Amino acid sequence: MKKDSNKTIIINVGRQMGSGGHEIGRMLANDFAANYYDKEILNLAAKESGFSAEYFEQSDERHGFLRSLFHMHAPHVSDNNFYQNNFSQEGLFKFQSDAIRKEAGKGSCVFVGRCADYVLRDFDNVVNIFITASMQFRIDNIVRRRAIQPEEAQKVIEQEERRRAEYYNYYTGRKWGMATGYDLCIDASVLGIVATERFIASFVRAKFGLESTEALSTDI
Repeated sequence: MKKDSNKTIIINVGRQMGSGGHEIGRMLANDFAANYYDKEILNLAAKESGFSAEYFEQSDERHGFLRSLFHMHAPHVSDNNFYQNNFSQEGLFKFQSDAIRKEAGKGSCVFVGRCADYVLRDFDNVVNIFITASMQFRIDNIVRRRAIQPEEAQKVIEQEERRRAEYYNYYTGRKWGMATGYDLCIDASVLGIVATERFIASFVRAKFGLESTEALSTDI
């Protein structure tokens, strides 16, 4: 892979379910010769903590984590008291956050979800992207991926996005998907997955001065 620059770049990708965020994230990682992290970060967190990956699966954004919270308070990533109960959901989130920061400190990375935009809010050279898409576009994607009926696909989307929003809102104190929290929000159903990724890559290069901003309006 050819790298655009020696500059370390961190790309955080938030996404609606079925919008193509995972595919776009992987393509961005390829474009910028960056390490890609989605569910992989759970295994890294488990390795660092000494706990099994199953504990981190329980606190994952795609699960109903609120059902098993031991403490209902407003957590902060830097709170030292997270370690007082290693088996609490907050403690698991702390280990995951530490793993994200550790990997971000090693070089260019693309993180999909995991509240990485919040965890890395104090890092330099970070760009936060949110990918949305029309409901029909997302339904079609889920139907193809899971071989289910459209009605079931819509229910899956609504259920998983509710859990994702609960997870993000609880741990960050922000509102999931709100445009003010991102550098760029883009509808992947307008241009399609490939062209959307190319637009985002051009935006990232322009933001970090890797090439002329004219790339934003060309070759799409």
